Amino acid sequence: MTSFDLSHSLATDMPVYPGTEPVSVEPSATRSSDGYRTTRLDLDSHAGTHVDAPAHLTDGPSLDEFPVERFTFDAAAADLRPLDDRERVGLDALRAALAADPESVDLVAVVTGWDRHWGDDRYLDHPYLAAEAAAWLADHDCDLGVDTGNPDPTPTERAGDDEPDGFPVHGRLFDADRLIVENLRGLDRLPERFDFQAYPLRFGDADASPVRAVARTVDSESR
Repeated sequence: MTSFDLSHSLATDMPVYPGTEPVSVEPSATRSSDGYRTTRLDLDSHAGTHVDAPAHLTDGPSLDEFPVERFTFDAAAADLRPLDDRERVGLDALRAALAADPESVDLVAVVTGWDRHWGDDRYLDHPYLAAEAAAWLADHDCDLGVDTGNPDPTPTERAGDDEPDGFPVHGRLFDADRLIVENLRGLDRLPERFDFQAYPLRFGDADASPVRAVARTVDSESR
């Protein structure tokens, strides 16, 4: 088996969703001053590569209400590249890009290639899913992974007048108690099917949590 780290590193002033408090990862003790090292992490639950629970936006369950095995997935990639800034991905496009039977997988990882813009302003102008595509995933009991910060459009000054307001993709999935893993990276390295793990930190009433997202493939399948 080959393992792939699909997580962005947590770092001071890393990209965050607009309006979110900045991330700080700084030493709180050093060997030279204290004889040991410790690090203070100051970050929002939605910072970096993270998993969203239905409790983020609805009365649905928080992460700590899911059994731990819920964060391991038989995943399939849907490679939609190339995509333009703020391009809407409809149901037909998603179905055409997904070779696997949705009934046979736990999570669909949408490959946009937008992780290459991590750290740039353009990262916020990512493609997004149509609500009907999210509803189709929910109908097939599929969770969602994206290599963007949001499966819905993220508001910026470059947003189009025809873009949906709010979080319709989140809503469709959360209404079905599905999970969303955001800010993945390196999905383009993976085959169409792979094992995927994204374990959240354990804390009460968790609406979201940073994860170490890892894919595992048999060597003959990795690109």
